Amino acid sequence: MRAALAVLALLAAPAALAADEIGGWSGGAGLTYTTGDYGTGRSTSIWSVPFMLRYENAPWAYKLTLPWYEVSGDNSVVPGLGSVDRGRRRTGSVTGFGDLTVAATNSSLYDGASRTGIDLTGKVKLPTGEEDKGLSSGSTDLTALAEAYKGFDRLTLFGGLGYTVYVGGNLSLKNTVSFSLGGKHALDGRDSVGLAFDARSQIADGAGEQRELMLFWMRTVDRAMKVQAYFLKGFANGSPDWGVGANFMHAF
Repeated sequence: MRAALAVLALLAAPAALAADEIGGWSGGAGLTYTTGDYGTGRSTSIWSVPFMLRYENAPWAYKLTLPWYEVSGDNSVVPGLGSVDRGRRRTGSVTGFGDLTVAATNSSLYDGASRTGIDLTGKVKLPTGEEDKGLSSGSTDLTALAEAYKGFDRLTLFGGLGYTVYVGGNLSLKNTVSFSLGGKHALDGRDSVGLAFDARSQIADGAGEQRELMLFWMRTVDRAMKVQAYFLKGFANGSPDWGVGANFMHAF
């Protein structure tokens, strides 16, 4: 997803690629453009600039993500959620920061001989965005996520399953189940390409499910820096029709 996870999605490499992350302290940013009607019949475009801070001390990794948005279109569309009932519908453009996400991942369940592992992640999304602008749901989101991966020569296959509870806020949100499947192929010592499919159940009455396919490319520039670019295609009303983006992480 994620979003998506997107963004989730944008906000990190696709599921179960934690072994590729930079150790110690690192920071980064990205840029994403997505567009779609989200089942409203009116097009909505979203520019997103996530700012990321990460600390890794194996087997633990911790990450903060704070996105800045520019949303133009139907005001029922909330970034990361899709179209939800926020009262009277109108069109326009809003800008501002979204919700802060804090995540902790444990990668201790990894076997180097078989290149098989399971990452366990807990995430808390805090309602720091402006709810009246539609940049936040106003809820505190609690997510538990398990991601498994297996290496075969240059190919890594991965999949994940998550559950999110929405606490508080003025919207009637349903707890959601999400899953992801995909693979990454190493072209050489620096470049990798892959596909990832992400889906999430319906988050509210009248809102669509999310289903998105992402094609991505990753490059290790040097020991301190990694970059990623991707294209995504949505296949459900809760997802954008399409989007493009890029991000980077650099060690301190």
